[in-house]
Amino acid sequence: MDAKQTEQQSRTAVVTGAGSGIGRAVAVELLRAGWSVALAGRRPGTLDETAALVPDGASLAVRTDVSRPEDVDALFAAAVGRFGRVDLLFNNAGTFGPGGVPVEELPYDAWRHVVDTNLNGAFLCAQAAFRQMKEQDPRGGRIINNGSISAHTPRPLSVAYTATKHALTGLTKSLSLDGRPYGIAVGQIDIGNAATDMTARMQTGALQANGETAPEPVMDVADVARTVRHMAELPLEANVQFATVLATTMPFVGRG
Repeated sequence: MDAKQTEQQSRTAVVTGAGSGIGRAVAVELLRAGWSVALAGRRPGTLDETAALVPDGASLAVRTDVSRPEDVDALFAAAVGRFGRVDLLFNNAGTFGPGGVPVEELPYDAWRHVVDTNLNGAFLCAQAAFRQMKEQDPRGGRIINNGSISAHTPRPLSVAYTATKHALTGLTKSLSLDGRPYGIAVGQIDIGNAATDMTARMQTGALQANGETAPEPVMDVADVARTVRHMAELPLEANVQFATVLATTMPFVGRG
């Protein structure tokens, strides 16, 4: 094994929302590449299922509600206790919230749940990562936030999700600036129509801006995972600030 392979195998990632979808795909990609991965999510059973996909991988499942500061603190303590450091945070946990609800009818509790998960949770995890990455030796690390096409433009009836994803872009930019003195690189991947349970409805019909419902193309979630791995394995002197990965013919570029 050469020095580069040894270095990669010593790297440690924290992946939130690792029990399904994009989080699971990224965790599996990193584990197969030799990373040690702390798998975070609210359902221990699905985290164990993710770990079982790479049975010889160095993984640790940690039940975590990212909207709870004490859970996030426990997650990073467990990751450092097991693996010694944190080189990457993939800030992925998120929820769309109730779909198809007009803004005037959206319950405040539903709005708050989306904000707590998508934005507050991302902040809490990034804050914990900053604290660890500043103090570890060698110092530094990388944070990749999972944005969305909705960080650029909304879908109909998605006010909570879209607001949090736009806010996530601001969080990414601010963290990127504040991380410079400490060797902490921060970027964002904006994803459109990766094939997961969350996007299954896209293939049967999604509400369009003109009021029609139409099926939309999707792409293999593995293509997202490979992109995240590429971003993650860059030297800290290089950073992908924003990357957009989307199903080529989805209704986004050119509005159709």
